[in-house]
Amino acid sequence: MNTSGIDIVLPWVNGQDKEWQQSFRQHAGRSPIGDTSSIRFRDWDLLRYWFRGIEKFMPWIDKIHFVTSGHIPDWLNLEHPQLNWVKHEDFIPHEYLPTFSANAIELNLHRIESLSEHFIYFNDDLYVLNPVKPSRFFKKGLPCDYAVMTSKPSDGTIIHMAINDLDIIDSYFNKHQQIRKFWKKWFSLNYGFSLLSNAFLFTWRDFSGFVDPHLPNAFLKSTYHEVWSQATSALHLTCRSRFRSNSDVNQWLIRYWQLAAGKFHPYNTVKDTTFVDITDHSLLHICDQIRRQEYDIMCLNDSVEILDFKRAKNTLKRSFKEVFPLKSAFEKY
Repeated sequence: MNTSGIDIVLPWVNGQDKEWQQSFRQHAGRSPIGDTSSIRFRDWDLLRYWFRGIEKFMPWIDKIHFVTSGHIPDWLNLEHPQLNWVKHEDFIPHEYLPTFSANAIELNLHRIESLSEHFIYFNDDLYVLNPVKPSRFFKKGLPCDYAVMTSKPSDGTIIHMAINDLDIIDSYFNKHQQIRKFWKKWFSLNYGFSLLSNAFLFTWRDFSGFVDPHLPNAFLKSTYHEVWSQATSALHLTCRSRFRSNSDVNQWLIRYWQLAAGKFHPYNTVKDTTFVDITDHSLLHICDQIRRQEYDIMCLNDSVEILDFKRAKNTLKRSFKEVFPLKSAFEKY
């Protein structure tokens, strides 16, 4: 496919911004529910290396839509022709603002002006360390995805959201009809031995769960419009919540919809990637993996198991600087 139309959307928050902190405290004080944990918002100061990785290893990207509540890093070059700075107020309906929930931000991405039909949703904890081709994300105009079913939704703090997502999917799609219709996609050899999971779970009545890699996800903007037209109430309820809560749906709903509708190309997205929690115990091993560029894409997940945040942050920065010693064109200094 023509790669000139593939965008990236990257949300970012500076938890140290004074205005943001004031607004956060004001609304967190009013909210009896929701996730207001500080690790959701603290900044590891690694964003430079995210941009350096994209510039060096994904130069075919058309636009990067950089989404914030209004603040930006001092060093960011807003004059870069590929960079589109998007404030929450530019695309999120006023009734949902201000928001401190990633779910509300993610579910409204399709409203970004000039966003391409084909886009990749990144987080700032996903780092590209080796060349990655457009075909890793889109083939024949469809998002590449790992359509492997599981016997239960994803574990962890967002299991409730996955359940909510699946309830909606099962209310709109007949699992057996859809898998029969797109059986070549569901039983692709690209999944390796994992396709046996699909064979076993095909007999179950509903979609019980999917493997959810914590990686960049490829989306069609038109799928967002379709889901909003069908599941308006659930999305509206999620977006009205200032903070993330267990009653939410999340971006996986859009991904699951693409899978259930057959709007994907089968691909093993989990190969050459890794997901790791940053802890005092794992820090040095993570740094070694970065320096050796062991994986194409790494997800560095924040955790509470860090006693000295500043030390851990500086240690990671030194490792990234060995891989990306030169600043990118996205940096003023």
